[in-house]
Amino acid sequence: MSKPITGVNDFVVKFANVNGSGSASANQLFAKSILRLGVPVASRNIFPSNIQGLPTWFEVRVSEAGHLGRRGGVDLMVAMNPQTWDQDVKSIEPGGYLFYDSTKPMPLARFRDDVQVIGMPLTEICNKEYTDARQRQLFKNIIYVGALSALLDMDVSVIEQLIGEQFKGKDKLIQPNLHALHMGRDYALAHLGCPLPIKVRRSNAVGNRIYLEGNSAAALGALYGGASVCAWYPITPSSSLAEAFARHCRRFRLEPATSKSRFAIIQAEDELASIGMVIGAAWNGARAFTATSGPGISLMQEFLGLAYFAEIPAVIFDVQRGGPSTGMPTRTQQADILCCAYASHGDTKHVLLFPEDPRECFEFGAQAFDLADRLQTPIFVMMDLDIGMNEWLCEPLSWDDSRRMDRGKVMTAADLEAGKEFGRYLDVDGDGIPYRTYPGTHPTRGAFFTRGTTKNRYARYSEEGPDYVDNMQRLLKKFETAKLLVPRPVARPAKQATKHGVLYFGSTTPAMHEALDALEEQGIHLDGLRLRGFPFGQEVVDFVAAHDQVFVVEQNRDAQLRTLLLTECDLNPAKLTPVLHYDGTPITERFITRAIIEKLHAVNVTPLRKTV
Repeated sequence: MSKPITGVNDFVVKFANVNGSGSASANQLFAKSILRLGVPVASRNIFPSNIQGLPTWFEVRVSEAGHLGRRGGVDLMVAMNPQTWDQDVKSIEPGGYLFYDSTKPMPLARFRDDVQVIGMPLTEICNKEYTDARQRQLFKNIIYVGALSALLDMDVSVIEQLIGEQFKGKDKLIQPNLHALHMGRDYALAHLGCPLPIKVRRSNAVGNRIYLEGNSAAALGALYGGASVCAWYPITPSSSLAEAFARHCRRFRLEPATSKSRFAIIQAEDELASIGMVIGAAWNGARAFTATSGPGISLMQEFLGLAYFAEIPAVIFDVQRGGPSTGMPTRTQQADILCCAYASHGDTKHVLLFPEDPRECFEFGAQAFDLADRLQTPIFVMMDLDIGMNEWLCEPLSWDDSRRMDRGKVMTAADLEAGKEFGRYLDVDGDGIPYRTYPGTHPTRGAFFTRGTTKNRYARYSEEGPDYVDNMQRLLKKFETAKLLVPRPVARPAKQATKHGVLYFGSTTPAMHEALDALEEQGIHLDGLRLRGFPFGQEVVDFVAAHDQVFVVEQNRDAQLRTLLLTECDLNPAKLTPVLHYDGTPITERFITRAIIEKLHAVNVTPLRKTV
């Protein structure tokens, strides 16, 4: 028997359930209870793409130190699904704990000698207490939460309070849930040798941070960014973003006097129609967006090329999932990077934003509309399922009430009346961005024909080679201007000089930061640079030039970020070493740490320091 895992406010609990069993709300109740006790948690819901019957997991990382990425490994497994028993038991750390429903005896061969087994006859308890089959299932989940509260020595009053809040307005459900909670807790206290050597203690490590999903935060960012039109087609994992925008609009986008809606939300017949509506609304002066995922991006390609070439603002929230084709609809990846950066046929280059958490989903969700108007082009906010559909602990959202929308270069009726020259595709100041007019700006001046075909600087149809080249070169100049406008990368320098670095982005960030700490403890020092936008600025080129070897950590098979860096920055491929994770689960600290150590050992690099 291995030495039991011990610890206070530092362990991983994983729930293995059956989808459709009602376990999600109980598992979230458990996570939020620990958060309410002042201890940071990071929860990940790993669920199937069907409605009911397949396995689902819910992982809760308890970390007073504030680690918000997945660590890897499980300290306490709550095994409620016989279908996944063997793999669930296998994932437990030596010295860990297995909590299961012991109503039906299990052969000893199905257990591990190095894991402490905690059996509780949950089904038997429920069958004695309840006659309705659905009640038996639902309250079984609350009963095991009650048992865990005893096993982990949690203050049960916090869970009681959350149950009251959860069922506010449905008061008749409060007492039955409290009864189930205490049935589980009382049984555990009487029969299960509570508490375990892993415990939850009240703390104040959460501070003023908030707990929310990236999709909801991005939708609120769109609202604050001035969006008034959303056209979308349902697709996992982005649907809840459009739904959240609708909720926010019903609260904040109504005329105070008449309650008349000041927004338009259209569920289109497909993704092609949705992006077409967005482009049409934006051409007419509205701030418009769509929310989709990889398959939707594939369908939108031609319209995206139109928006790029006709220079029409648009915002696309891409909540990435596992591909290609239908792929893994309910798993996370960062696998749309190239498809978005070069969306459509012909020569195109699109602006990408890479938020790391819900707070940046909010910030970039608002900023994307300023960038779209300023650059007159589609802007992609590259989220993923991990950020979009999971609740993350992050800093409070903030907004400067003095901030005003940047509509970019828009020629007014007064400008036109004063005789200012207007050429829709005329670069007047060298930044590659022309002036535009809104429809109806002036009765006789400033009109132009919007087309996807070639044109000259004054929007007149032209098939002349010099006109085409002139326009395409100006678009490249505009892309150079975008380098100065996208969010700057964030450096995380090592504590001592090193010739090794690492590039990373998006939801990889918390696991990456923990991995950098773990590597440092082993004497391996790496400078870090978190990328937040594309096109890449000079800082990225300089970072790579300053190091002999740079790891590029991303969650896809084909090293898409690395490919983009090599294509756009003229870098030495030998310098960029890919670290790739793409099984559909969020990347872990242990995966990153192990991969970097293995790659360093492969080239016999030690001790990874340089003198200065």
